[in-house]
Amino acid sequence: MKLLRYGDPGQEKPGLLDTEGNIRDVSAHLPDLAKQYIDPDNLAKLAGIEIDSLPRVDQSVRIGPCVGSIGKFICIGLNYSDHAAETGAELPPEPVVFSKWTSSVCGPNDDVIIPRGSQKTDWEVELGVVIGRGGSYIEEAEALNHVAGYCVINDISEREFQLERSGSWDKGKGCDTFGPLGPWLVTPEEIQNPHDLDLWLEVDGYRYQDGNTRTMVYQIPFLISYLSRFMSLQPGDVISTGTPPGVGLGQKPPAYLQPGQTMRLGISGLGEQQQVTRSADLI
Repeated sequence: MKLLRYGDPGQEKPGLLDTEGNIRDVSAHLPDLAKQYIDPDNLAKLAGIEIDSLPRVDQSVRIGPCVGSIGKFICIGLNYSDHAAETGAELPPEPVVFSKWTSSVCGPNDDVIIPRGSQKTDWEVELGVVIGRGGSYIEEAEALNHVAGYCVINDISEREFQLERSGSWDKGKGCDTFGPLGPWLVTPEEIQNPHDLDLWLEVDGYRYQDGNTRTMVYQIPFLISYLSRFMSLQPGDVISTGTPPGVGLGQKPPAYLQPGQTMRLGISGLGEQQQVTRSADLI
């Protein structure tokens, strides 16, 4: 299933995409795509609903982030061998883990705000993994049973804040609007192999990123098991699994986002996002 949330910010309702691409309202069957409601067994019950009986939603509606009330937004750095090479970084002996603040989360087509003083705001298309069943010390062999679904994430990053202002990466990763999620939460039965998905990103029509999840250094079952050693994973947590090469930092010379540009990005089977950049100075 392709599940989504639609409506004004903070007032989103759950929906699903029918076979003709129409949005159907499932709020009579599911309060939200959040926390305890996205247990895989609970989501499986939606498959038994007669989709044509669900109310159709106006196609012009805003699409919100595909997960609501996110508890933790966990990110993995340098997790593609070809991306590490373009940035001149060595492959990490263990996963690089950092966080995006949940206040960074926005809809897949919402405007992206370039922070005040930013000169190095960058893009990163990533595969998102949404936890539907929580746990600690999860066995790698059981890890995929904890997944509610997959989604597209743009891990927008301010490189000066991240790399040149001392401290952790987090301050350059969690600015408002730096975490577009969606459009869809795609349940695992639709994704035959999450480690063989094409992912790409364009800025103003120029394709900078064009990769595949097969070049991940640490794959999803390992990441879930690894993270669960250091924190309990809970329903509604989101894991952003790293980006392929082609980020602005890796260009020669580096290329960064300016106000008024358009990013378009997607992952095979998971849909597309599109954002226009705006300056925080003009808000």
